[in-house]
Amino acid sequence: MPTILRLSRALFRFSGPEAQKLLFDVVTGRVTEAPGAVWWALLSPQGKIQAEGLSTYADGAFWLDVHASVADEFHRRMRMYKLRAKVEIEDLRNSHVVGWSDGGAGEPDPRGIGSRVIAEKGVDWAADETPFLAARIAVGVAELGSDFARDTTFPHDIGMDLLDGIDFVKGCYIGQEVVSRMKHRGTARRRPVIVSGLPGGAAPGAAVLMGEREAGTIGESVNGSAVGIVRLDRIPDGDAATVGGIPVRLTIPSWGTYRFGESGSA
Repeated sequence: MPTILRLSRALFRFSGPEAQKLLFDVVTGRVTEAPGAVWWALLSPQGKIQAEGLSTYADGAFWLDVHASVADEFHRRMRMYKLRAKVEIEDLRNSHVVGWSDGGAGEPDPRGIGSRVIAEKGVDWAADETPFLAARIAVGVAELGSDFARDTTFPHDIGMDLLDGIDFVKGCYIGQEVVSRMKHRGTARRRPVIVSGLPGGAAPGAAVLMGEREAGTIGESVNGSAVGIVRLDRIPDGDAATVGGIPVRLTIPSWGTYRFGESGSA
């Protein structure tokens, strides 16, 4: 499969002698100069996700992508957090693009979704994100912009604690206290699931119902499937839910350590 152009992603480059320290101290993931991509999130002080994406280190800099809908706010916040640190933050939206490959090119996605590819603008990539969306849904990974909005969702709600998107030993970062408390007290109730059998036209944000009680919502769908973020304690089993009045099947991702009817704690 050719590389897919992800027009929904915006790319930023962090460089300078204190770039690693800034990222290490602000976002959830272990962003270092070590090889490989890292999943990370920028949180509010209340622990809600403001931006999330992948980071890689190459050519003396960190390359982070975020959803285009939060790019301006992410850029503003990071410039605010850097204060007088020796860090240069470059907005690469006018010069570079982010792509996806199901294997081969690029840096492997640590969530098990092919590879992220970065290139200068002008590359001849197919501008259709549907193959990436289908691959992401198949492994049960939620993404800001497609599945939930900024400042609505905790990292635990999308499984970042189980897919190495949170470093629980590196110390403080924005929102760290809330995230650590959720882990140690086992208070994470919302978790991602794969929702299949959706009716045609099911829109992002449609409610997942157990009887007449809402248990969660779905994200963007492809071929009748989507990632849903649901309250596990409201779902006795994966075959009892409906969306838009149609019975659907809920499946826990292969990497999930949680079960229906439980609190969702790791």
